[in-house]
Amino acid sequence: MSPGVLLYGPPASGKDTVTAALSKLDERFRLFQRLKDGPGRTAGYRMVSAEQFDRLAKDGGLVWTNTRYRARYAIDRAELMNMVDSGVIPVVHAGQPAVISAVTQATPHVSWLVVALCTDRETARTRIEARATGDAAERLAAWDETEPLPSAHLQIDTAVTSPDAAAAAIHAAISR
Repeated sequence: MSPGVLLYGPPASGKDTVTAALSKLDERFRLFQRLKDGPGRTAGYRMVSAEQFDRLAKDGGLVWTNTRYRARYAIDRAELMNMVDSGVIPVVHAGQPAVISAVTQATPHVSWLVVALCTDRETARTRIEARATGDAAERLAAWDETEPLPSAHLQIDTAVTSPDAAAAAIHAAISR
């Protein structure tokens, strides 16, 4: 089975930072760039038009979709399979528990390591404000709404664990 990483956590829990540390540690780990239709950040996403998004959804090419921050996001099967088939270890970011089951059910030949990242609300608020995306209240509301994931293989508190230490723990767990 091919490996993959599902990084679960609320906004500002460190998903981007830990992913960057993982890629630095081992170049096989690469961010799965979700599809995005809408305003806001573009880094880390594959931007598509509303029409392209709708067509992929209609054709059954999307494993998971959600709407947040006035934008639509999706995990598409084709890019996920392309990464796995090319020997890359995809790192998929998730903020809802249902993403985990949607991705694992859509890719039964991938051995997913589920990692729950967390941080305290004050640290999250500081990180969110530092981003200066203009939607801090909405991101903190999403932080409040994000459910814990006790079933994760690893739980990492990014307020007390450095990105490099988190990456090393994930690398060690997936290498077993």
